[in-house]
Amino acid sequence: MSDTTASPAMMNAASVPSDRIAPKRLLAFLIMVFGMFMSILDIQIVSASLAEIQAGLSASSSEVSWVQTAYLIAEVIAIPLSGFLSRALGTRLLFAISAAGFTGASFLCGFATSITQMIVWRAIQGFLGAGMIPTVFASAYTVFPRSKFNIVGPIIGLVATLAPTIGPTVGGYITDLMSWHWLFFVNVFPGVIITVGVLALVDFDEPNFALLDHFDWWGLISMGGFLGTLEYVLEEGPQYEWLQDTSVAICAVICVVSAIAFFWRVLTAKEPIVDIRTFRNRNFAVGCMLSFCVGIGLYGLTYIYPRYLAEVRGYNALMIGETMFVSGITMFLTAPVVGRLMMKFDMRLIIAAGLIIFAAGSWQMTWITRDYDFYELMVPQILRGIGMMLAMVPVNNIALGTLPPDRVKNASGLFNLTRNLGGAVGLALINEVLNDRTDLHISRLHDRVTWGNATATETLNMLTQKFQGMGDASLMALKQLSLIVHRQAAVMSYGDSFFILTIFYLVLSLFVVLLDKPAALGAAPGGH
Repeated sequence: MSDTTASPAMMNAASVPSDRIAPKRLLAFLIMVFGMFMSILDIQIVSASLAEIQAGLSASSSEVSWVQTAYLIAEVIAIPLSGFLSRALGTRLLFAISAAGFTGASFLCGFATSITQMIVWRAIQGFLGAGMIPTVFASAYTVFPRSKFNIVGPIIGLVATLAPTIGPTVGGYITDLMSWHWLFFVNVFPGVIITVGVLALVDFDEPNFALLDHFDWWGLISMGGFLGTLEYVLEEGPQYEWLQDTSVAICAVICVVSAIAFFWRVLTAKEPIVDIRTFRNRNFAVGCMLSFCVGIGLYGLTYIYPRYLAEVRGYNALMIGETMFVSGITMFLTAPVVGRLMMKFDMRLIIAAGLIIFAAGSWQMTWITRDYDFYELMVPQILRGIGMMLAMVPVNNIALGTLPPDRVKNASGLFNLTRNLGGAVGLALINEVLNDRTDLHISRLHDRVTWGNATATETLNMLTQKFQGMGDASLMALKQLSLIVHRQAAVMSYGDSFFILTIFYLVLSLFVVLLDKPAALGAAPGGH
């Protein structure tokens, strides 16, 4: 009897340490999170400084765009590969290799003297640094007890959303204060600390080097061909009329053929390079779909706001960064609130609320004019930051936090891949909408700006008087009026893009009903 009565107390005593996060393990995790932050930040850190890099390397506008494209393509290929490598090499070794390689490539990027060198080092930087991202997600949902997901979940959710959002801000400040070279040199010292810290502190799992004997090289080649060319088509398609361009058309064909080969390999190989059978889990599959769609907004708006501020308002990199910082501050302040909400409310409702709030922020931007400045953009950016955090963090938990621990490493790579692909698709679609709607609005405005239009005639006369004594005043006035029409058409196309995003995220909020209700985070863990 005494044994029977004592067992509950013994069980409770044993459960206390299991729910406690060891300081060493928490420190190791936070070091890894900072590594992930650097890797994601470097996607966008160059976006506001491409003009300076172009001038410094004597590159053309089409060549300098590859400073971002090369990084993105390499990262997209490496992210799903990390699941296999994490099981084979172990978290400690894989993360240390990724951090060291990322740091070395960053150092070489800073010393690049030609655009060719920069593109090569950026591709290596993206490929090696990509391993840090899914490894952190996997560690968060396998190392810590379920009762602590409300702490670690917001941390990685904040980093995954904050890093690309403040990328232009950080890049703008660094370039303005020092030079574009320091966009890469700033990674060196933290990278060394992260590498050493991970080697000294991480003890989450053990490597299984025997898996390397079954490494599927054909699977890697087909995956690289599939994802690499897909990213290229999405990046280059909008500006080159898609399949009308030879290189885009060739890459599209390679993408289709490689995709067929890739899916055949992962379904037939003894040890597939990516285990797509995880999609049988409904919450993971729907979570990936939501992550893909959230990625459209996350990366799409990080692109569309700076483009508006540069094209229409004429802002420089530093001014763009200062304006965009509002969303970053909002995300930072919202993260701990989301953790508390997940302990009290159904996470599906939190996701739906986040998507609706995000849509509300986009809706406010549908009325955009050429006079929208910091204060007009403030509330939409605040709503964007709140909505993104409310949507992203619970999706992470539902997709990965309910899987068996032995499947999380592979699943983490796939989950992070969907967010990045969503961003690539979002950028392609937004570019296409902006181009098409701008052309449409230019056509419509030209039809209205005629001699029979009193406002147009009055504006033209005013401009003609303004340019008197400066040459052909009438011709200069016509050119100025044409610029005004083009700028107004561009502004109207931004409003159209925000309207489409509004409808998209309102409809997406309905899809949370497809998720199975997850267990409350505050409940005692009962296994996966």
